[in-house]
Amino acid sequence: MGSAEFDRTAKCLYIDSHIVTYGNAVDEQLTRIMREEIECMWNEPNARLYFDEEEYQLIFRITADYKPHIEPEEILGNTDPRCNYFRVEKFAQGNISFVDGIGCNTGYFLLENLYTGSTTAAHEYGHTIGLEHPTHLDLRGKGTPGIMYPRGTLVDAPFQYNPEARAGDGSNGGTMHPMHRRVLPSDIELLRLDRLSPDRPILGEFTSIWHPDHSTLTGNDFFPA
Repeated sequence: MGSAEFDRTAKCLYIDSHIVTYGNAVDEQLTRIMREEIECMWNEPNARLYFDEEEYQLIFRITADYKPHIEPEEILGNTDPRCNYFRVEKFAQGNISFVDGIGCNTGYFLLENLYTGSTTAAHEYGHTIGLEHPTHLDLRGKGTPGIMYPRGTLVDAPFQYNPEARAGDGSNGGTMHPMHRRVLPSDIELLRLDRLSPDRPILGEFTSIWHPDHSTLTGNDFFPA
């Protein structure tokens, strides 16, 4: 989720989001890396938008806190649309990071997905502010993949895990390496920020789900997505 603020004097549209991490596999340093990745990548397009025939600079302002002892009640009772709560663990059901919907404020991250430059935090943040995976997953001949393309996407050889592999050969690295994803102007356009209402300048909705550590759960504790 995020909260929008129009600065009519500076001609800026700010999107403010606050990342709160918890779990056994996260610390202050990793939280900082996640915050910096999200803010840097989403500001990279240097996007400019028009409102009432005036040009505004789009700026994402991302802050973060590591809260190792957070109580479920804080997440369940949160009313601040800027706050996004992500558990980080070494084990995740399905072996993948996820958030709790398109336009949400909670999720669960797999530690091995969060190496420096992975783009996972920026990708999942895109989901929280309303973006889905594209439906067409063959980008061959189309250059740099946008931030919302999932693992398994077909891309030009330089953007694969293994540039020498045959496209589509997942066992040999013939699909997109997430490190090559970028936030593109087309990703900004898909946010449809022109639809923001002064009465509700919010991106996303409250899911407010506290996640337990998946490694402590039995098979009966899991529910289908």
